[in-house]
Amino acid sequence: MKLRKVEFSHDLETTLKRMRKHGLLLTSADSRGKPNVMAIGWGTPGVIWSRPVFVVLVRPSRYTFGNLEATGEFVVNVPTDDMHDVCMHCGTVSGRDHDKFQECSLTLAEAKTVRAPLIEQCVMHYECRVLLRNDVVESQLDPDVRSGCYAKGDFHRIYYGEILRAAVRAG
Repeated sequence: MKLRKVEFSHDLETTLKRMRKHGLLLTSADSRGKPNVMAIGWGTPGVIWSRPVFVVLVRPSRYTFGNLEATGEFVVNVPTDDMHDVCMHCGTVSGRDHDKFQECSLTLAEAKTVRAPLIEQCVMHYECRVLLRNDVVESQLDPDVRSGCYAKGDFHRIYYGEILRAAVRAG
């Protein structure tokens, strides 16, 4: 797979559109290097502390949570428009019990700056190192958001990942 390094702000419209449409694919690896992938529908790229960041939310109940806590690294992969079924599968089964890469025929590639892998089928990749983690605090959350998004009380941890490298598929 040939990749071309780009500014993190390159084609953000596509990243945001695909996140809203069917989600993005967040990859991580545990402390032994075993990879995992999950779909994310909430997140935002931007600038904090004068650094490019990708903010993602992961629930403590998710298998990925332990990976992020252990390594502090992740990759946000932007899928193609035809990967809706892959995103659905990766968002509904757990890496504790499934090899989602094999089940979805996803090809892994080595990232340049983090241990978490890239997904070759995706069109853009944001390699990130966690700068800060915060928990969503129930008492501070808007009541409409709380009732609509946290009916079961499974509040997210918010990870602020510095984007160390952004790359797109080359030509």
